[in-house]
Amino acid sequence: MMRKIFLVFAALCFSGTIGRAQTTASQPIVVVLSLDGFPSRALKDPRLPMPTLRKLIADGVAADAMTPVNPTVTWPNHTSLVTGVDAAHHQVLFNGLLTFPSSGAEPLVKPWINKDELVHAKTLYELASDHGLTTAQVDWVAIYGARGLNWSFPERPDPDGPIERDLVDEKFVTREELENFGEDSSPAWHDQVWTDAAVDIVKRHTPNLLLFHLLATDSLQHRYGALTPAAYEAYAYADTRIAALLQAFRDAKALDRTTFFIVSDHGFASFSHTVSPNVVLMQDHLMHVENGQYAGDVWAKAEGGTAMIYIRKPEQRAELIPKLTSEFAALEGVEHVYEGKELEALGLPTSDQTDQAPQLVLSAKSGYSFLAQTQGNVIQNGAIRGTHGYVNTNPDMQALFVASGAAIRQGVPLGTISNLQVAPTIAMILGLKLDAAQGEPLKSILK
Repeated sequence: MMRKIFLVFAALCFSGTIGRAQTTASQPIVVVLSLDGFPSRALKDPRLPMPTLRKLIADGVAADAMTPVNPTVTWPNHTSLVTGVDAAHHQVLFNGLLTFPSSGAEPLVKPWINKDELVHAKTLYELASDHGLTTAQVDWVAIYGARGLNWSFPERPDPDGPIERDLVDEKFVTREELENFGEDSSPAWHDQVWTDAAVDIVKRHTPNLLLFHLLATDSLQHRYGALTPAAYEAYAYADTRIAALLQAFRDAKALDRTTFFIVSDHGFASFSHTVSPNVVLMQDHLMHVENGQYAGDVWAKAEGGTAMIYIRKPEQRAELIPKLTSEFAALEGVEHVYEGKELEALGLPTSDQTDQAPQLVLSAKSGYSFLAQTQGNVIQNGAIRGTHGYVNTNPDMQALFVASGAAIRQGVPLGTISNLQVAPTIAMILGLKLDAAQGEPLKSILK
């Protein structure tokens, strides 16, 4: 009887726990590492101080450029990278959810919104989880409260989270530093801690899908401009973070089955002139001051190279759309005013789909950026800074795409691709399919 019990137990072990461990050890792994704001044109500089990235390109492939979706800002494009659909489908237009106060005050973008309320599309990590694969994220966006994640180190860390406790136990960071993570700290320090978290996840868990987002490349270009010496310092530091992650997979003895996608959400452009559409709306008496607060039925939400115009009352739109289109089109620094079918051509949702959809979109000329301010001069000149948000056909907005590792052929020419192709390509490597994806998988680069 005891021998029968032992044989049954042994059979269960080999078909169950041990079998699953062996299967896991043979399953593919995909890492998506996003270098926020890294412009594809930086790769054309032979002096770019990124030897690790150069080695990945030599062993794999790099696109000449990857076209982002509109608007060319962080959350919409990170969402497209994991869904394969544009903003007309996932409906993420800002770095959070645009909310409209009933008082008519300025619409506010709220970032800490549950993923299911914000993202209206199936994600890679949900699909992978549904099929029994393990998933993790470090500083990914539009992912708060999402299902389908086994391990997570969010943009705002939870000092009581398991990965956070690992870092505290290993003396990489203190609990107090986690509690005050967003205060008085540099972009480089944030990237260091996020890398420590990603390395911890790889070392202890080695998930099938890891989403990892670094931010210093964006932060320093906003402050000092695109492709400036400060930007190159950020690029060089990002390369050390890539190297640390590669070493983690090497130490976990999983490098030979791991595929890396090094991407960015958008490029970057420099500007020294600003345009303030809300000042125009104040001059048109479409906004006013009430109890010390600005309020109005029309608001402009600035997104760097574009500004989205919201006409709150539907009954006013027929009259105001042509009037404002003409007025803004004549404004210094405005390249074009998009309305009606042109908005759909940009890949934006319609007002019938969601209240996130604008009624007009202003695009800025080169060297100009939009501001949200409601007072002062409409046009101002200042120091050179950096931004994004320009329409996705702008050459400066083109993003980074590098693929290298276990599933990738070497040296396949790609030209320009769409970031809508990334998610279906990753799904294919993992043996999955994103049915709703708008982009075709990059089959030519796969072994």
